[in-house]
Amino acid sequence: MIESFREAFGRALVEIGRKNDKVVVIDADVKGSTKTIYFEKAFPERFIQVGISEQDMIGTAAGLAIAGKIPVASAFASFLMRAWEQIRNTVARDNLNVKIVSTHSGFSDHMDGSSHQCLEDIALMRVLPNMTVVVPADAYATKVLLEQVIEHKGPVYMRLGRDYAPRVYREGDGIELGRASVLREGSDILLVAMGVMVSVALEVAEKLAKAGIDASVVDMHTIKPFDEETLLKLAKPVNAVITLEEHTIYGGLGGAVAEVLSEKMPKRVIRIGTTEFGRSSRDYLSLLDRYGLTADKVYDKIAGVV
Repeated sequence: MIESFREAFGRALVEIGRKNDKVVVIDADVKGSTKTIYFEKAFPERFIQVGISEQDMIGTAAGLAIAGKIPVASAFASFLMRAWEQIRNTVARDNLNVKIVSTHSGFSDHMDGSSHQCLEDIALMRVLPNMTVVVPADAYATKVLLEQVIEHKGPVYMRLGRDYAPRVYREGDGIELGRASVLREGSDILLVAMGVMVSVALEVAEKLAKAGIDASVVDMHTIKPFDEETLLKLAKPVNAVITLEEHTIYGGLGGAVAEVLSEKMPKRVIRIGTTEFGRSSRDYLSLLDRYGLTADKVYDKIAGVV
């Protein structure tokens, strides 16, 4: 089943807003695209439109957090990075209770090209002290983790794609902020993935099983704080650890995994992601294929080295 990250986010916001009147949503002129428009329609008095001004959006969110509200600031991932200085100096440095939710991350804004395809945001956000970084794998995980993000005290960056969200979890599955979800256990290799790449990792594991290779699959939805305990436990018996991310391999999930293992349990780590800017395409999946992020392309890379 294919669902939509942004639709799940917009509808979950409304549900949360009904339960918690402290939640205020701020948008930077993309409410129809991020689906924060659903919140505006339900709670117009708790919705703020700042226009094309992401820096102002973050400053406004900071002020609301100081006043005791729970602000959710949302925009496209690529344009939220324009406000990294404000996120650093105002939100993270003062440990404010601001929730930053990006949409259209990775290659998911496939038609608009490299200017709109954010492949560096995890690296930028995980270096910030106090910042929690979350990347849901599907629509259900988006809803469940967003609820926990709102309850969490402190700044959070949640990264969402656009519309392509293959179902990974079943309704009622437990997902815990800060704790990696083990979706499959194996003894030969470990696949650690985030976001839409979790569904790819599960496909790859099935293909590997047919070739006689037993693979574990972990959804590392919380990049920071990083669940070292689960990683080390599953990495111990395997020959190699493969990381899968719709992001640059520098500083993202692959970097986080390599940092932990190099210090505590040296293992061979193969980072699968990108080292390039994106490009325009009529079709999202063909773009993933071009950058080697489909199940077939990932399998070919793994099969040649393990």
